[in-house]
Amino acid sequence: MSGRGTSTATIRSAAEYRIEDLAHASGATVRTIRAYQDRGLLPTPERRGRANVYGDTHLARLRQIADLLDRGYTLASIKELLEAWDAGRGLGGVLGLVAEVHGPWTDEQADRISRDELNRRFGGTQDDQAVAEAVELGVLEPIPGRPDEFLVPSPQELAVAVELHGAGVPLTAISGHLRELRGQVEHIASRFLEFTTEHVFARYLGHRPPTDADAAEAAELVRRLRPLAQQTVDAELARAMRMFATRHLQHHLGADTPLDSGPAAAEPRPVLLPPDTIGAVQQLVGPQNVAAFVAAAAEREVQTRTLDALTTSHVESRRVDQIG
Repeated sequence: MSGRGTSTATIRSAAEYRIEDLAHASGATVRTIRAYQDRGLLPTPERRGRANVYGDTHLARLRQIADLLDRGYTLASIKELLEAWDAGRGLGGVLGLVAEVHGPWTDEQADRISRDELNRRFGGTQDDQAVAEAVELGVLEPIPGRPDEFLVPSPQELAVAVELHGAGVPLTAISGHLRELRGQVEHIASRFLEFTTEHVFARYLGHRPPTDADAAEAAELVRRLRPLAQQTVDAELARAMRMFATRHLQHHLGADTPLDSGPAAAEPRPVLLPPDTIGAVQQLVGPQNVAAFVAAAAEREVQTRTLDALTTSHVESRRVDQIG
C-alpha cells in the first residue's frame, strides 16, 4: 500500500493540463493550441480516454513560440527552429542570435513623463491631437492603468521636438517631418542590413536554421557591427549638414561667390529621394543601377529644359523681328 502511494505521488508531481488549463496557463487560446498541434509545432499530447493531457513540455513550448512570434518570426521559421531543437542540434546559439538582434540598438534609456510635465514642456497648453500623433508614431507609449503618464522610448527624440516647438515649429509640422525622416532612415537601415548580410552574414545564415556554432559567431558579429550603422550615419549627416547649411546661408544672404570654395565644391552633390521613388526605380532597373538611372534621368531633364528654353528664346526673337 505504501509503495503504491509513493508511486502515485511521483506520477502526480509533474504538472498535467487539460487543453483549457493549458490555454489559461500559457495565455494562448484553445483554438491557437489546436492550430499549433495541426502544424506540428507542439508535441503530441497523451491521450486518456476521450481527452488530451498536456504537460510542462507543452507549456514551455507555447511560451517559446510566443517569444519568437514577438520577435517577428513566422510560424514556418519557428517550426524549422523547433525541429532543429528536437533533432538534438541545439538552439543555444540561435536563441542567442535572436536575443542579440532583438536587443537594444542604442545606449539610450527609456523614461517616463506625466501629462502635466508634457503639457508644461510644450508651452503649457493641452493638445490631445498632438499627443495622439505622438502615440501613433511611438514617441510616446501609453502605460496601462496610468492614463496620465507615458513611457518615452527615446528621451532624446522628445527633447528635439521640445526644442523645435520652442523655436516656433508647429507640432503638426514636427510630426510630419518625423514621418518623412522615418521613411528615409528605414531605407538606410534596410540597405545597411542588405549590405552586411551579403558580405558578412550570408556565410552563417545560408542554411536554415544555422548551426549552433554559426549562430553564436553571427551573434558576436552583430555585437561588433552594431554601432557601425549609427557611426556611419552620424558622419555622413554631419558632412551633409555642413554642405547644405553653407548652401542655404549663401542663398539667403544673396552672396555672389560661393562660401564653399574648396575642392569639395566641385564634387557631386547627394540628393535625397522619397523611399517610394527609390523602390520604384529599383523595380525598374535593379538596385545596382539606381544611381545611374537617376543621374541619367536628371541630365535628360536638364537637357530638355535647356532645349525648350532655346526654342522659346528663338521663337520670341522671330516675333520681335516680325513686329519690327
